[in-house]
Amino acid sequence: MNDPRRLLLIAAIAFLAAVAGVLIGRAFIAWPTPVENELHALLHHDLDLDSGQKARMEEIERRFALRKQALELELRADNAELADAIQSEHGYGPAVGAAVDRSHQAMGQLQKETLEHIFAMRAVLKPDQVARFDAAVVKALTANDR
Repeated sequence: MNDPRRLLLIAAIAFLAAVAGVLIGRAFIAWPTPVENELHALLHHDLDLDSGQKARMEEIERRFALRKQALELELRADNAELADAIQSEHGYGPAVGAAVDRSHQAMGQLQKETLEHIFAMRAVLKPDQVARFDAAVVKALTANDR
C-alpha cells in the first residue's frame, strides 16, 4: 500500500475511534442535571404546591421570562458593541472599556432581577416548603464550588 493510502487509512481509523469514544462516553457517563432544572423540578413537582400557589408561581414565571428575555437581548447587543469596539481599537481603549461597563451593568441587572424573582417565588411558599426551597437555591448558587 502506498503512503497516501496508508495515511488515509490511519486518519479514518483515528476518526472512527474518536466517534466511538464519544458514543461510549455519552452512554456510560451520567451528566449532572443543571441546578436550575433541579430548582424548577422542586417548585413544580416536589413541593406539592396548592392551586393558588401554582397560579401565583406561573404569573411570577411569566413576568420574569419576559424581563429575562429583554435583558438577554440587551446583553447580546452589548456584546456586539464590544466586538465592534475591539475591532476598531485593537486593544483595551476607551470604546472597549465603555462597552465592557455597559455589558457589566446589564449582567448585574439580570442578576438582581433573578434574585428578585427567586424571592418573589419564595414569598408564595408555606413555611414547611421554604427550607427545601432555600436549600435548592443555595445549591444552585454554589454548584460550581462542589
